[in-house]
Amino acid sequence: MFRRSVSFGALLLALQVVIVLVTTCAAGLLAAKLQSDRIRDSYKDRMLSVAESVARLPTVIDAFNSVDPVETIQPLAEVIRKASNVTYVVVTDHNGVRYAHPDPKRIGERVSTDPSTALSGEVFVGTETGTLGTSLRAKVPIRAADGKIIGMASVGILESQLSADLAEDLPELIGWLAAAALIGVLGAALVTQHVRRRTFRLEPAEIAQLLETRDAMLHGIREGVVAVDDQEKLALVNDEAMRLLGLDENPSGRPAAEVLDDGLLALARGEDDVADRLVLAGERVLVANRMTAKTNERAVGVVLTLRDRTELHDALRELDGQRTVTEVLRAQAHEFSNHLHVIGGLLELDRGSDAVAYIERVGGAGSLTADIIDGANADPALAALLLAKSSTAHERGVELRLDPGSSVDIRAGDDALTVLGNLVDNAVDAVETGGTVRVLVRSSVTGVRVVVDDDGPGVAESQRGRIFDLGVSSKDVQGAHGRGIGLALVSRVVTRRSGRVAITDSELGGASFDVWLPETGNR
Repeated sequence: MFRRSVSFGALLLALQVVIVLVTTCAAGLLAAKLQSDRIRDSYKDRMLSVAESVARLPTVIDAFNSVDPVETIQPLAEVIRKASNVTYVVVTDHNGVRYAHPDPKRIGERVSTDPSTALSGEVFVGTETGTLGTSLRAKVPIRAADGKIIGMASVGILESQLSADLAEDLPELIGWLAAAALIGVLGAALVTQHVRRRTFRLEPAEIAQLLETRDAMLHGIREGVVAVDDQEKLALVNDEAMRLLGLDENPSGRPAAEVLDDGLLALARGEDDVADRLVLAGERVLVANRMTAKTNERAVGVVLTLRDRTELHDALRELDGQRTVTEVLRAQAHEFSNHLHVIGGLLELDRGSDAVAYIERVGGAGSLTADIIDGANADPALAALLLAKSSTAHERGVELRLDPGSSVDIRAGDDALTVLGNLVDNAVDAVETGGTVRVLVRSSVTGVRVVVDDDGPGVAESQRGRIFDLGVSSKDVQGAHGRGIGLALVSRVVTRRSGRVAITDSELGGASFDVWLPETGNR
């Protein structure tokens, strides 16, 4: 159970509503400011236009030369004021004494604000406080026919009128903003509901615990897990998979083609689920399973599970060998029984020397022990491998010989043992009972050369180009475990050591595998 005072959905909705309301209010204030500026600019243009029109009227200019200018200018100013919908139209002489004013009582008095700007020949537009209150006004000089300034025309509108005009527009603006806010809140509710569905209505703490649990499980299991999305990018690689693939850094997010070996990449790109397929990752034998990952019945990627079967593969090869040995021994049981009967008969006839000669003749194919120890005295591991392979070959009725040209001056190394063991196993499998396998090993400071010849059926020319591919085998695979792995391992070791491998016809009549592993300092 997760303790919480406010659910994630409510918190998410509240945050979105706050954002919507704050944004809407900010937009409303900005819109009101823009509307206020628009109204003000509109009135400025209107007042300036009216003031300039009054200042240029011939009737007004001519009235300045009359005995009573007020009689002509005052009625005209009032008509213009009412027609232009402004608060006042004021006309003064060159001393600032009014000839026209909305309040007739103010006519003949000097204006309450400074007229010097307009009377000096400049136009003034701004806000000032006069007898009627604070207003936005425009002041324009009145010039006679000769250009002399004879007075001033001032047109203004109260700031309260500007505010009233703005207030008339606010209800519509507020209505639009309220509608936008309502739409935003509804959208926030829909988004919240969608997010809650996508997160399976889990709270953040629950999601965090699930993620931590998933990571702990994926990185704690002993099987490698590799997830590839539908874009062929690695979505997940756990610790065991990194170890099996020989990766130092987590490759999540990288294209699968850059990380996975050809066998695993082909498995990931397949269409059908696969169980327990042997693949090679570098020089490691893996058992891979492929499963299609689906969400709502839609394929979203592929999950590969990997198990290390390098040691098991070797054990299974030994099992195949032991099965073959068992079959050979069963077939030889009757032959040995006949040998014993012959020996027993010779002894009953008191022909001991003939019995000894018969035993030496049928007693076996001899021993390679002395030859192997002499030929591989510098590398006990190599000698032990050859002795073990010689014993296994002899039990299967195959003669394993060490070429007299072998010379081991220094230790051959693990790579050479891997190559030699797989080539010898392959050759012994290829020949029949009574066949021969010959081994040449030369190890020096420059590298290691391994040559394995046999008198089996050989490798056809058409197969030599692909015999080292994973899964390719010239032997019957029925009842065998992991055929087509050994030579693929040989090929990868050779590639890593920048060496070479060649397949030719052997002098013995079968195939000859010639491998060269140059010295790299890391055997």
